[in-house]
Amino acid sequence: MRVYAALGAFLGWFALTLQLYLMLVQAPAAMLGAVITYFSFFTILTNFLVALVFTAAAVRPRARWGQWVLRPSVQASTAAYIAIVGIVYQLLLRHLWNPQGAQWVADVLLHSVIPAGYVLYWWLFAPRDELSWKNAIGWLVYPGAYLVYTLARGAVSGLYPYPFVDVNALGYGGVLARAAGLMMVFLGMGLLIVAIARWKRNPA
Repeated sequence: MRVYAALGAFLGWFALTLQLYLMLVQAPAAMLGAVITYFSFFTILTNFLVALVFTAAAVRPRARWGQWVLRPSVQASTAAYIAIVGIVYQLLLRHLWNPQGAQWVADVLLHSVIPAGYVLYWWLFAPRDELSWKNAIGWLVYPGAYLVYTLARGAVSGLYPYPFVDVNALGYGGVLARAAGLMMVFLGMGLLIVAIARWKRNPA
């Protein structure tokens, strides 16, 4: 398990570092803006969470952060979040661009390899005790907070990281309707993760 987690941590930090480097290279005169944009993507934030879980699972730190990310609810919610990152990208975003070279490597790692790899890790190794149906509701806080931040930042800068939250194109009504749909997807994925955890803990 630790070897698997160590490999996942390496790939995660490598992909995140590579993506940041590529964005900084593309905007050398606006590095601060590039960094802010980098941390404004749900994909990046969620891959950071995955990398933290993998790192903690590999080294088992006694620090408080390590104990927190190894909690069953955190590991399970991370599986729900990163699964949606992969699914939404493949269904809604992949056709919007054609990355090449190093950008293709970062793209595949962040949207395909790491999501699949982490979900498999959770399925095989993560603890499943202490999970209940109400966890799936609590897990909506993260995507909800991200939506609030995205709309607030967009209102100031006019920039939106994804087409389905682009107020300039869809208006607030269109964005909120799509956001409501996505929140239902997050809730459904959370319930599925809890159901799997309960089934694997107490198979019939």
